[in-house]
Amino acid sequence: MISTKANTEISLMAHLMRRAGFGASREELETRCKEGYTETVEELLAPLAQTPVDIYEFLRYYPLWWKPGTLGGLGQAPWVWTMINTASPLQEKLCIFYHNIFATGVAKVDHYDEIQDMIDMFREKGLGHYKDILLEVAKNPAMIYWLDNNENHADSINENWGRELLELFTMGVGNYTEGDVQECSRAFTGWTLEHKLPRFHMGRWDWHFKFVEEDHDFGEKEFLGHKGNFDGEEVIDIILANPATATFMARHIYNFFVEDEPQVPAWSVVPPNNPKAVQFLADALMDSNYHMETVLRKLFNSDFFRESQFSRVKNPAEVVVSTLRLVGNSSLPGPDILNWTSQIVYMGQDLLNPPSVEGWHSGIEWINSGTLMKRTNFMSEMVGDYSRPGIAKIIDRVSSTSFKPEEVVDACLDIIGPLEVTAETRVELIDHVSSQGDFDWQSTGVARALELLQLIVATREYQFA
Repeated sequence: MISTKANTEISLMAHLMRRAGFGASREELETRCKEGYTETVEELLAPLAQTPVDIYEFLRYYPLWWKPGTLGGLGQAPWVWTMINTASPLQEKLCIFYHNIFATGVAKVDHYDEIQDMIDMFREKGLGHYKDILLEVAKNPAMIYWLDNNENHADSINENWGRELLELFTMGVGNYTEGDVQECSRAFTGWTLEHKLPRFHMGRWDWHFKFVEEDHDFGEKEFLGHKGNFDGEEVIDIILANPATATFMARHIYNFFVEDEPQVPAWSVVPPNNPKAVQFLADALMDSNYHMETVLRKLFNSDFFRESQFSRVKNPAEVVVSTLRLVGNSSLPGPDILNWTSQIVYMGQDLLNPPSVEGWHSGIEWINSGTLMKRTNFMSEMVGDYSRPGIAKIIDRVSSTSFKPEEVVDACLDIIGPLEVTAETRVELIDHVSSQGDFDWQSTGVARALELLQLIVATREYQFA
């Protein structure tokens, strides 16, 4: 019999691995519990200590994905395969986090590889200082083209990049004026790109950032109450020094890692669900000079994080990747990876191609009658496959300890989660499996248990992380 303390430790570790990664098997959770919660946090925050995914293994199967161009809508397959196989799951979760903030889509950019370069940068710098990420994004050719900064000239400014830098990437609506947008845009004039050459046999040449000095506005600017001959980097410094930026970014972090918030456009008029937690994160950002590793360490060790279990709807990437990591036998980059990538799209999250500069709306907006069906069908197919090693291990553990319907239901909920369900859901699951009496593991027990797992992943509760 597992003690209450052990159950609590497993539940907390499962919570951490769902939020800072893509879940974990019971065997991994038990191993991590022996190592300790704090030690696991430190391991997650040290991705360089892990062996990175060898993307060339994927490219040996799909060499054209090296420079995919527009490649039929599945240019995100290498990233999905990386998420499935990474030993550093927090690294990939941060890529999703930043990709949703700096939403840049192939629908306009037309080159998957340029947006993938931005994802690679998030992977490399995501635990560093937010200023460095902002500067890299400002110089990223995909972002420059996406927000038209290649059309932002000293004698004719384009406000698109300057506006979104303030509205979505740093401060949020209500903390700047239209004049600030214009002055910010002036500071980024001349920040442009060198275009690709025409296609060659394996795709296109890369775009590159280019600063055109003669196209930059060197005049004095007045921005957020400061006067000077500011360039883009100096503008970013002024933005980051403003407490409004720390609060806005703290809310992004809280929304992604802790609890579903209202959608970003409402933040200027709707207060946070947990103002004290958001202020805690904002203070951590300011005190650390926006050092993301430091902030996340404080977040994962906070009481409000520990107490936030099952308060976020899983996004489609989490649904697909966590399911595949759970069931196992998903490491080979065979034809299935194209289907798995498509499943994320069908559930409403077309990676590398967000619907707008706002990114994706999250929380309950992930769920509708169509996407819920896609979720449950995919998960049910995966967990109903006894040939998958992860599922075989779950069934083996359940069958070794339980045969009464109520015991089997509780064991499955525990091992696949631990998953907390309402009393009504539990009764419905027990009623369903009780119709055939006790489990006979020598005959029909495995098939019945697989069906039970399929019912569990179709529950409302299983949609939450």
